[in-house]
Amino acid sequence: MKFTGKNVLVTGSSRGIGAQIAKSLAAEGLKVWVNYRSGEAEANVVKSEIEAAGGQAEVIGFDVSNEEAFVAAVKQIVEADGALAYLVNNAGITKDKLAMRMKTEEFMAVIEANLLSTFIGCREAVKAMGKKRFGAVVNIASIVGETGNAGQTNYSASKGGTIAMTKSFAQEAASRGIRFNSVTPGFIATEMTEVLKEEIKDAFTAKIPLGRFGAPSEVADAVAFLLSDHAGYITGETLKVNGGMMM
Repeated sequence: MKFTGKNVLVTGSSRGIGAQIAKSLAAEGLKVWVNYRSGEAEANVVKSEIEAAGGQAEVIGFDVSNEEAFVAAVKQIVEADGALAYLVNNAGITKDKLAMRMKTEEFMAVIEANLLSTFIGCREAVKAMGKKRFGAVVNIASIVGETGNAGQTNYSASKGGTIAMTKSFAQEAASRGIRFNSVTPGFIATEMTEVLKEEIKDAFTAKIPLGRFGAPSEVADAVAFLLSDHAGYITGETLKVNGGMMM
């Protein structure tokens, strides 16, 4: 991959898909800012693994749904590196429950953690990147933001909103040389899916045309492409990484 920029902030990158995105982008030569909210030890492990492989990384702890903290983090990165070239909004939570039993605060907790935080990150990226007239942002959404899912009204709403919001930011920021795209993973093999019973995994796999769960590295590769110069004429798009579940 070819990258003109030098650094990237990956939110929620102390574990799971975010950690793999951080490691993959570091392997491409970018300095990665590894973000965590509560998993400082895990974030430092990711940093150590990146450095052991010859890459550059810094750990930066803040809650992405805290506007003041997010703004301060972007300022810290720009002061340290002179710019923020790329941003991956990956951090998010789930609070699954059938809608009829879901409390308003449970709905809003997911909206704030997933959608509001992505808005704050995108807005601050436009401010920081606009000064250089260069930058790219990838927002991690989800297949359920396109299809909906029973028991995930809040999560589906947050990810569907992320997809639509990405397109709006793409339109607003294009004149400043900043690209915005989103990735919608399907079923990905992570710590969360490892604990599922085999019969449940088999039922999910039967719905996937490619016949398997995706690997975190496959999501990371999609993110790397969309950030890279190879995607320089792509903005406002949604790249599905779902094994063909939604064609």
